[in-house]
Amino acid sequence: MGGRYCFHYNEKNLCLSLTPDWKELRNTMPESVSETLQQSLTNVEHAELETRIETAFAAGAAAVQDASAMAAFVELRDALEAGTLRSAEPDTSTALGWRVNAWVKRGILLGFRLGQLQGLGPNVGGEHFPFVDKHTYPARDWAVADGVRVVPGGSSVRAGAYLAPGVVCMPPMYVNVGAYVDAGTMVDSHALVGSCAQVGKRVHLSAAAQIGGVLEPVNASPVILEDDVLVGGNCGVYEGTIVRKGAVLAAGTVLTRGTPVYDVVTGEVLRATAGMPLIIPENAVVVPGARAVQKGKAAEWGLSVYTPVIVKYRDAKTELSLALEDLLR
Repeated sequence: MGGRYCFHYNEKNLCLSLTPDWKELRNTMPESVSETLQQSLTNVEHAELETRIETAFAAGAAAVQDASAMAAFVELRDALEAGTLRSAEPDTSTALGWRVNAWVKRGILLGFRLGQLQGLGPNVGGEHFPFVDKHTYPARDWAVADGVRVVPGGSSVRAGAYLAPGVVCMPPMYVNVGAYVDAGTMVDSHALVGSCAQVGKRVHLSAAAQIGGVLEPVNASPVILEDDVLVGGNCGVYEGTIVRKGAVLAAGTVLTRGTPVYDVVTGEVLRATAGMPLIIPENAVVVPGARAVQKGKAAEWGLSVYTPVIVKYRDAKTELSLALEDLLR
């Protein structure tokens, strides 16, 4: 990468010559340099990577034999694992409050195109446990320095997923590629975090909770759980639903794009629209409910259909019932 990049720092306009060894230049900067400057340089790095990913993705099948395409994909996968790059990220300038990085999703799809089937099973105590998957997406390895608790018992995190220090993984659970799981979150037994799902800080995904993945269409918003959300056992959150900060989903709640949510506190009915996903408000407490069918044979038979209901918003009593979570982390 060549050329120059200019930015505003410390009331001055500064420019850097972006030579192939510019990353080494960044590493020599003193700690006193502001985070804004560091972020500016990271943005340049990501812009350059975006160009390479888009070129490789557009090449179609020809990219399979292209070493530069594989190099671009590996760089993207490493950045996803490090948490420096995300498939979606907070952006207060948008109506949604989040921005989807469609090119990152294309890069993830590129990895599947480039991958070849390979035996990936580990040898444990002399016993072989065979698995077969694309060689571009092996299971992640963990070290104590990562600060992530992965309790023995069959859990797996795919390469290209980020788990922050303080995350707890209770077996068996699974986190797919492109997912971002922030600090202090617990992923309980039999829980799934789907591809590109965004999970905030101090979230609890209870046993058998399913957080759906969204890779295609690439511009679609993934499932997003913001900070301090509690997802009860056997819940399902799918199709780009956004659960705002502090919300509680009671056991068995299922949220999809086509699911209307009845808020008995405000009198509103929440629905997804053509341009917006289903959004659960901040601090809402959602429980599984039912609504009567008003016409046809179903009405004659007295049938009802499932619907989630917001019964209240978090209060002191709710907080007391959640206090145990801190002891489990």
